[in-house]
Amino acid sequence: MKKFVFVLALIVAVISCKTENKKVEEIKTVETPMLAIGEFDTKAGEFVNKEIKINGIVDHVCKHGGKKILMATDEGNVHVNSDERFDEALKGNQITVTGIVVEERIDESDCLKMEEDLIKSHSEGLTNEEQMKAQKEHIQQYRDQMKAENKAYVSNYSLKYVNHSKVD
Repeated sequence: MKKFVFVLALIVAVISCKTENKKVEEIKTVETPMLAIGEFDTKAGEFVNKEIKINGIVDHVCKHGGKKILMATDEGNVHVNSDERFDEALKGNQITVTGIVVEERIDESDCLKMEEDLIKSHSEGLTNEEQMKAQKEHIQQYRDQMKAENKAYVSNYSLKYVNHSKVD
Protein backbone atom coordinates (compact mmCIF):
# COMPACT_ATOMS: atom_id res chain seq x y z
CA MET A 1 0.00 0.00 0.00
CA LYS A 2 2.87 2.39 0.84
CA LYS A 3 4.39 1.68 -2.57
CA PHE A 4 1.06 2.44 -4.26
CA VAL A 5 0.72 5.79 -2.42
CA PHE A 6 4.36 6.66 -3.20
CA VAL A 7 3.92 5.86 -6.92
CA LEU A 8 0.65 7.82 -7.00
CA ALA A 9 2.32 10.83 -5.33
CA LEU A 10 5.20 10.60 -7.80
CA ILE A 11 2.78 10.57 -10.76
CA VAL A 12 0.86 13.57 -9.40
CA ALA A 13 4.13 15.46 -8.89
CA VAL A 14 5.28 14.74 -12.45
CA ILE A 15 1.93 15.74 -13.93
CA SER A 16 1.79 18.97 -11.91
CA CYS A 17 5.32 19.88 -13.00
CA LYS A 18 4.39 19.37 -16.65
CA THR A 19 1.25 21.49 -16.18
CA GLU A 20 3.33 24.28 -14.61
CA ASN A 21 5.68 24.23 -17.62
CA LYS A 22 2.77 24.58 -20.03
CA LYS A 23 1.48 27.62 -18.16
CA VAL A 24 4.89 29.26 -18.35
CA GLU A 25 5.13 28.55 -22.09
CA GLU A 26 1.73 30.19 -22.70
CA ILE A 27 2.89 33.55 -21.34
CA LYS A 28 3.92 35.75 -24.25
CA THR A 29 5.65 39.08 -24.17
CA VAL A 30 3.60 41.87 -25.73
CA GLU A 31 5.79 44.38 -27.49
CA THR A 32 4.86 48.06 -27.50
CA PRO A 33 3.81 49.01 -31.05
CA MET A 34 5.75 51.70 -32.94
CA LEU A 35 3.69 54.30 -34.83
CA ALA A 36 5.16 56.61 -37.42
CA ILE A 37 4.48 60.23 -36.54
CA GLY A 38 2.89 60.71 -39.96
CA GLU A 39 0.23 58.11 -39.15
CA PHE A 40 -0.31 59.14 -35.52
CA ASP A 41 -3.41 61.29 -36.08
CA THR A 42 -5.16 58.63 -38.17
CA LYS A 43 -4.24 55.58 -36.05
CA ALA A 44 -4.10 57.03 -32.52
CA GLY A 45 -7.81 56.32 -31.99
CA GLU A 46 -7.03 52.59 -32.05
CA PHE A 47 -4.56 53.03 -29.17
CA VAL A 48 -6.37 55.35 -26.72
CA ASN A 49 -5.18 54.58 -23.16
CA LYS A 50 -2.60 52.16 -24.58
CA GLU A 51 1.17 52.42 -24.72
CA ILE A 52 2.93 53.08 -28.03
CA LYS A 53 6.29 54.33 -29.27
CA ILE A 54 7.05 57.13 -31.71
CA ASN A 55 10.35 58.23 -33.19
CA GLY A 56 11.19 61.76 -34.26
CA ILE A 57 13.09 64.94 -33.60
CA VAL A 58 12.30 67.09 -30.58
CA ASP A 59 11.24 70.25 -32.38
CA HIS A 60 10.25 72.23 -29.29
CA VAL A 61 10.47 72.04 -25.50
CA CYS A 62 7.82 74.24 -23.89
CA LYS A 63 9.40 77.19 -22.14
CA HIS A 64 6.35 77.67 -19.88
CA GLY A 65 6.94 74.83 -17.44
CA GLY A 66 8.93 72.50 -19.71
CA LYS A 67 6.40 69.69 -19.37
CA LYS A 68 5.54 69.50 -23.07
CA ILE A 69 7.56 68.68 -26.14
CA LEU A 70 6.68 68.67 -29.81
CA MET A 71 8.04 65.67 -31.72
CA ALA A 72 8.27 66.12 -35.48
CA THR A 73 9.23 64.49 -38.76
CA ASP A 74 8.62 65.62 -42.34
CA GLU A 75 5.30 63.73 -42.19
CA GLY A 76 3.78 65.40 -39.11
CA ASN A 77 4.09 66.14 -35.41
CA VAL A 78 2.92 64.86 -32.02
CA HIS A 79 2.60 66.62 -28.67
CA VAL A 80 4.03 64.76 -25.66
CA ASN A 81 3.02 65.79 -22.13
CA SER A 82 4.78 64.89 -18.90
CA ASP A 83 4.33 65.39 -15.18
CA GLU A 84 8.03 66.25 -14.96
CA ARG A 85 10.08 68.86 -16.82
CA PHE A 86 11.84 67.85 -20.03
CA ASP A 87 15.52 68.71 -20.39
CA GLU A 88 15.90 71.65 -22.79
CA ALA A 89 18.95 69.84 -24.23
CA LEU A 90 16.56 67.37 -25.93
CA LYS A 91 15.67 70.02 -28.51
CA GLY A 92 17.03 69.01 -31.91
CA ASN A 93 17.73 65.41 -30.90
CA GLN A 94 16.14 62.39 -32.49
CA ILE A 95 14.53 60.25 -29.78
CA THR A 96 12.09 57.40 -29.36
CA VAL A 97 9.31 58.22 -26.90
CA THR A 98 7.16 55.62 -25.18
CA GLY A 99 3.83 57.05 -24.08
CA ILE A 100 0.15 56.43 -23.53
CA VAL A 101 -2.23 57.78 -26.17
CA VAL A 102 -4.60 60.40 -24.76
CA GLU A 103 -7.73 61.61 -26.54
CA GLU A 104 -9.20 65.06 -25.99
CA ARG A 105 -12.68 65.48 -27.46
CA ILE A 106 -13.91 68.90 -28.51
CA ASP A 107 -17.64 69.24 -29.07
CA GLU A 108 -20.09 72.09 -29.71
CA SER A 109 -20.24 73.04 -26.03
CA ASP A 110 -16.45 73.42 -26.05
CA CYS A 111 -16.69 75.62 -29.14
CA LEU A 112 -19.30 77.81 -27.43
CA LYS A 113 -17.09 78.09 -24.33
CA MET A 114 -14.08 79.03 -26.49
CA GLU A 115 -16.15 81.74 -28.20
CA GLU A 116 -17.36 83.05 -24.84
CA ASP A 117 -13.79 83.18 -23.51
CA LEU A 118 -12.61 84.86 -26.70
CA ILE A 119 -15.27 87.60 -26.47
CA LYS A 120 -14.40 88.21 -22.82
CA SER A 121 -10.67 88.31 -23.58
CA HIS A 122 -11.23 90.74 -26.44
CA SER A 123 -13.49 93.02 -24.39
CA GLU A 124 -10.80 93.15 -21.67
CA GLY A 125 -8.21 94.13 -24.28
CA LEU A 126 -6.21 90.90 -23.96
CA THR A 127 -6.61 90.01 -27.65
CA ASN A 128 -6.49 92.23 -30.69
CA GLU A 129 -8.64 92.02 -33.83
CA GLU A 130 -6.15 89.79 -35.65
CA GLN A 131 -5.96 87.30 -32.76
CA MET A 132 -9.74 87.30 -32.42
CA LYS A 133 -10.18 86.60 -36.11
CA ALA A 134 -7.64 83.74 -36.01
CA GLN A 135 -9.33 82.17 -32.97
CA LYS A 136 -12.78 82.43 -34.59
CA GLU A 137 -11.40 80.68 -37.68
CA HIS A 138 -9.89 77.95 -35.50
CA ILE A 139 -13.21 77.37 -33.73
CA GLN A 140 -14.98 77.26 -37.11
CA GLN A 141 -12.48 74.63 -38.29
CA TYR A 142 -13.59 72.42 -35.40
CA ARG A 143 -17.23 72.85 -36.43
CA ASP A 144 -16.43 72.20 -40.09
CA GLN A 145 -14.50 69.05 -39.18
CA MET A 146 -17.38 67.75 -37.03
CA LYS A 147 -19.78 68.36 -39.91
CA ALA A 148 -17.48 66.78 -42.53
CA GLU A 149 -16.91 63.68 -40.36
CA ASN A 150 -20.59 63.59 -39.29
CA LYS A 151 -19.51 63.36 -35.64
CA ALA A 152 -20.51 65.29 -32.53
CA TYR A 153 -16.88 65.89 -31.59
CA VAL A 154 -13.33 66.30 -32.89
CA SER A 155 -10.58 64.16 -31.40
CA ASN A 156 -7.19 65.66 -30.60
CA TYR A 157 -4.59 63.06 -29.71
CA SER A 158 -1.37 63.41 -27.73
CA LEU A 159 0.99 61.21 -25.73
CA LYS A 160 1.35 60.99 -21.97
CA TYR A 161 5.10 60.51 -21.46
CA VAL A 162 6.39 57.23 -20.00
CA ASN A 163 10.07 57.29 -21.06
CA HIS A 164 12.42 58.00 -23.95
CA SER A 165 15.71 56.93 -25.44
CA LYS A 166 18.06 58.75 -27.79
CA VAL A 167 18.49 57.43 -31.32
CA ASP A 168 22.10 57.29 -32.45
